[in-house]
Amino acid sequence: MHPHLQLLLKCIELEEKEQSQRYRLDQQHTLKQLKAEGLALHPLIIIRKNFGYADYPEISFKLAFPPEANMFRDGAAIECFVAGQDPVKGILISLEGKSGEFRLYAPDFPDWIEDDGVGIKLAPDTRTTTIMKKVLNELENNKPLYKLFEQLHGDASFDGNGVTNNPLHFHNQRLNQSQQLAVMAITENPGITIVHGPPGTGKTTTLIEAIIQLIKAGEKVLVSAPSNTAVDNIAKGLIKGGVNLLRVGNTSKVDETIFAHTPEGRLSNSRQEKEIKQLKIRAEEFRRMALKYKRSFGKAEREQRNLLFKEVKNIRTEIKKLQAYNEEKLFAEAEVIAGTPIGLYDADVDHLHFKTLVVDEAGQCIEPLAWSIFPLADKIVLAGDHWQLPPTVLSNEAALKGFNRSILEVAVTRVKNTFLLNTQYRMRQAIAGFSSNYFYNDLLLTAEHLQNTGVHLTFIDTAGSGHQETHGPDGISLQNEGELQIVQKLLETEQLDPLKTALISPYSGQAVAAKESLPTSLRISTVDSFQGQEKENIIVSLVRSNDDGDIGFLKDYRRMNVAITRAKEQLFVIGDSATIGADPFYNAFLGYVEKHGNYRTVWEFEL
Repeated sequence: MHPHLQLLLKCIELEEKEQSQRYRLDQQHTLKQLKAEGLALHPLIIIRKNFGYADYPEISFKLAFPPEANMFRDGAAIECFVAGQDPVKGILISLEGKSGEFRLYAPDFPDWIEDDGVGIKLAPDTRTTTIMKKVLNELENNKPLYKLFEQLHGDASFDGNGVTNNPLHFHNQRLNQSQQLAVMAITENPGITIVHGPPGTGKTTTLIEAIIQLIKAGEKVLVSAPSNTAVDNIAKGLIKGGVNLLRVGNTSKVDETIFAHTPEGRLSNSRQEKEIKQLKIRAEEFRRMALKYKRSFGKAEREQRNLLFKEVKNIRTEIKKLQAYNEEKLFAEAEVIAGTPIGLYDADVDHLHFKTLVVDEAGQCIEPLAWSIFPLADKIVLAGDHWQLPPTVLSNEAALKGFNRSILEVAVTRVKNTFLLNTQYRMRQAIAGFSSNYFYNDLLLTAEHLQNTGVHLTFIDTAGSGHQETHGPDGISLQNEGELQIVQKLLETEQLDPLKTALISPYSGQAVAAKESLPTSLRISTVDSFQGQEKENIIVSLVRSNDDGDIGFLKDYRRMNVAITRAKEQLFVIGDSATIGADPFYNAFLGYVEKHGNYRTVWEFEL
């Protein structure tokens, strides 16, 4: 077996082991610890119960306080628990602010679901790791795919066909030259194409145009992204462009625009759906009969209850088969099928012929997930920015072995067909300038209407003020109370509208502390959770302030690249130059602020 395949398989094992240890709830791993690390949500206030897709129980809930839970991504494997009862496995459908929804893989709601003290915690994602291992173990048997794998992990660059500039009639007349070039490359190149889209450069707009062009040329296109949010983002644009799109996967919590393009949405009010409805009614009757037997009952009653639940399971299997049969026609008719890698893998679309696979946000997609969908199409488009945050990997050992290298990061060093979108339309020139210089070789230009009209970039230096980092109440997460006091004064002195402003920090402890002391109308988030978003004004709280010059994971400069490219009009960064200034990256940033922005000291805010 290829050494890199062996390495990836080893990393998956390490990640499985780390997930199992990290998510465990026992005497060594208390609920308080899990909550502090953002791995558990507790207690839940159950607000609605219903039976959703394939008749699985679905629960909507609220929390008393908004959590800092960037690990709770849509589609995450979870367990629902209460003290003294066996937990029930499921997946998170959505979590936004204080509200969320999850699905349980069980015949019914647990008897205790509305008891006090119910919570959910992250669980090992055995489904995803099983698929990844299977795909990697079979990779060498697929000769064309294995050739691509060897090329991506070889020494030489490949796919250098370039663009012949064949004239295209662009559907979107507002594309700039670099966007048009990327679209032409996608339509012409027979192998693998990379669209490098730094923040605010219209990556999604470019991909939508390219997909419309591919459809016009008679292609059937597969679209994927590592998160449901990213899939929905591109799906909305395609639907708006009149594309016949089918959105597969975890679609229970999508807005009405997209729901109409899911298998469930397409089949609603059809004859087949009425048949499924009748089956659901039968399942509900058996379920009600089973529920007559509550917690304390004898052997005969237990057997009767098990038989009834077995019948519910059989009906659910019948519903799934019927849905799959009816969906087949929808798959055949769709011009574009969109979903996450696991969503597409589970949709069993490998019998259909796709000419092109487009992977958006490829910089967030770990390599084994990409190989699960690469066999589905002849040509591959990877779009994203490898200078933003990499995929989340729990195991430090696996990360050190390179497991958090995205498929984009792997491919960009080998693939010549790489097209940079070179004009950003999000932020003022002064805000974009440092990232353009440090990450993008000064190739990232700013649209004319976003040239500076005053001061748009400010660093507030806390050096010598005593505003040092501290550990939060859990003794683990870091926070900096002094920096939060500066944020409060900044909102007042600069008259920043909280609704148009966000506070972001690399540290979840700071985000949690901020939610307790700052206006509720202010958006507060970790940098990781805020990737892909923007606000008029951004305040970045760096937190680190110590005598050792220890900056922790501020060392991942890609996180800082995300942080400083979210603001449209005003960017404020609060930090301790004595702690961060010894690092060459932050030293360069401080120098840039002195030249192109406003360098202020904490003492201005102590008056």
